[in-house]
Amino acid sequence: MAGGRVMRKSTAEKELALLFRALAFAAHKHRDQRRKDAEASPYINHPIALAKLLVNEARVTDPAILAAALLHDTVEDTATTKEELRRVFGPRIARIVAEVTDNKRLKKATRKRLQIERAARASKEARHVKLADKICNLRDIARRPPAQWDLKRRREYFEWARRVIDQLRGTNARLEALFDGAYALKP
Repeated sequence: MAGGRVMRKSTAEKELALLFRALAFAAHKHRDQRRKDAEASPYINHPIALAKLLVNEARVTDPAILAAALLHDTVEDTATTKEELRRVFGPRIARIVAEVTDNKRLKKATRKRLQIERAARASKEARHVKLADKICNLRDIARRPPAQWDLKRRREYFEWARRVIDQLRGTNARLEALFDGAYALKP
């Protein structure tokens, strides 16, 4: 209250609050996780990289897409549920995250095949997150590969990621160009 009046938050303040809430939530959920690179980088660096890429390189500013990018691995890689995301962040963000979430109960080969098959039917918001995820993964694999991945496995990941992204062409020209640049780093 200022001078007896209730001050309402502006849209920009609400959007920033959402993004920081998503960042704090993701950081808490991924707090004990590390990336597979030789340095075992903190896992939270990955969702932050997605959001940063979307804003700074692709000029995506939709707060729901950015929040979903920060949260994209919480259901897949932590004890977070889709219902929890819906309760905390609302149905739109929960839906975007659900669209990019693999079912870890399925075999790896099945999950990879389903990513390719489902990509073309994904919402535009989910496509943005998926593109950013694959770009960041390719960059990481090229620059700081998982310690246990040999050259063959790294190359196979690049080829599989291209097959997923081929289903997303026409979504965002900037992101697609960034993917092509990351793909050019193929070992």
